[in-house]
Formats: sequence, structure tokens, C-alpha cells
Amino acid sequence: MEKRPHYFFAVRIPEHAKLVMKDHLEKIRDMIPFSRWVHDQDLHITLAFLGGAPSDILTEAVKNVKIALSDEKTLTLNINKLGIFGSVTSPRIFWAGIEESTHLQVIRKKVFAACELAGFQLETRPFRPHITLARKWIGEHPFQNEMLKLWEELQPTPLSFDAVDVVLYQTHLNKTPKYEAIKTYPLTSTKTFK
Repeated sequence: MEKRPHYFFAVRIPEHAKLVMKDHLEKIRDMIPFSRWVHDQDLHITLAFLGGAPSDILTEAVKNVKIALSDEKTLTLNINKLGIFGSVTSPRIFWAGIEESTHLQVIRKKVFAACELAGFQLETRPFRPHITLARKWIGEHPFQNEMLKLWEELQPTPLSFDAVDVVLYQTHLNKTPKYEAIKTYPLTSTKTFK
């Protein structure tokens, strides 16, 4: 039986920010041994992971998210730190963190509610906006917290970018990059009235 593709809604990272991050990651990759590094074109901030979505519920979510984001504006986000999820000595996920943004929290709540309204049962953990950089620690020695300070050395000020859209991505496990934009929801720079 063929596996159903996975889908998720995310904030797209613009090209200029991806290029800066790619450059930083190439410099630290050898110092921080993880099994799988995320391709720079796959960098994003997940808002709602849908998993293997039945087409009727996915269609409903696509419609609901369009309505929910119809009056949302572009937002400026700042990448300001590195972090980990999982064991402190052998982390499962290595990520870049986003400075606190009330606007991002609002957008996430709208997307999340729109997906639940469509019938999805979503992850209930608190939203911790981040950009996954790598997975599965494979170092010979335990992970050291000092490694998280490498970001500040490479990027002394936060890496700022304008998030101009939310995207519905489909995962292709056999491709690189593996996330394909299926639907794009532009965030308007100013409200338009019709």
C-alpha cells in the first residue's frame, strides 16, 4: 500500500535569509555532527503539521486558511539563536529560534484553528517557533551547550527578514529538496478594501 504524502502549513523563509543561513551552516556543520541536515531550500517555520491528509479535509483546510489569513499583513521576524529539542547530550533536533512575535502567534492561531475546523486533530504542544536545521546527534562526544553560541559569533545581530506568505507544503521523502509548495497565501503589506 502506497504511503499518503504528508502536508504542513508554514511561514516561508525568503531567499536572502536562506542564503545567509546556508553560509552559516556550512561553517558550523563539521563542528556540530548531526545525521541529517535540512536542505537550505527546505528551511521554514511550521505553523500546523497535518500529516497524511485525506483530500476532502485538506481541501476544507485550504479554503479555511485562505479565509483566516485574508486580512493578515506581512510581518518582520528575527532569527536570534540556536537551540535543541530532546536530550541535552544527544539532541534529536537542532534549530534556529525566532524572537518573540505577537503577530506570528496570531497567524499561527488562525492557521491552527482553520485546520481544526476542517477536521484535523493537531499537535497540542505549545507553539515554539523555530527553523529546523538538522536532526539526530551523531557526535562521538556529548553535545555541548557552547555549540549554541556559534550563531552569535557568525551573526552578532539578529537575522531579520519579512515573512510575506504562508505556504501549504507537501513532503517528498525521495527528493532533495523535499518540500513542495502546493498553495501560497500572500500576506498583504497593506489592507485592501473592495
